[in-house]
Amino acid sequence: MNHDAYPDNYIRGILNSVKSIAMVGASPVNVRPSYFAFKFLAQRGYDMIPINPGHVGKELLGKPFVASLSDLGRPVDMIDIFRNSSHIMPVVEEALTLDPLPKVIWMQLGARDEAAAAKAESVGIKVVMNRCPKIEYGRLSSEISWMGVNSRTLSSKRAPAPTQGMRLSLNRMSVGGGDTAASDRAAKNKSEQS
Repeated sequence: MNHDAYPDNYIRGILNSVKSIAMVGASPVNVRPSYFAFKFLAQRGYDMIPINPGHVGKELLGKPFVASLSDLGRPVDMIDIFRNSSHIMPVVEEALTLDPLPKVIWMQLGARDEAAAAKAESVGIKVVMNRCPKIEYGRLSSEISWMGVNSRTLSSKRAPAPTQGMRLSLNRMSVGGGDTAASDRAAKNKSEQS
């Protein structure tokens, strides 16, 4: 998998198939990015589980905090890692001890760990790095266009304004921009210069 440019269908397939998401590094502080992402995904009907040992005993939007992935006590489809890159490998290693394994490991914006990704992929887990599921959901559903952002998705019908628990269709047609030859060359050139 090229972790510099994901095909829209790869991201779309993940967001359409997962139902439960454990967010490692979730915060109850309502100005933190993890709070916004947690709230957005919960409002779209995902079963969200906040993971943060520093907040055990508290709740995030009515969901009790769990200390670690090994304390989940139930299966999850996706692990969304809201930690910086230096903390990715231990989270992935803990995820690999779960039974059953999660279907997806998602690393938030700015978070990358090639070795951790390879370890997860070697056992059949899909991996996304340096992306936000909130942003990707909004882009693929065209919901983000309500805020005046070009989502690169086209439809003759405007996406409806979302309501609580409403999941918009992620099957809107995407246009070029995410995986063009030019962006692939730019990513390749950038990696060669590093």
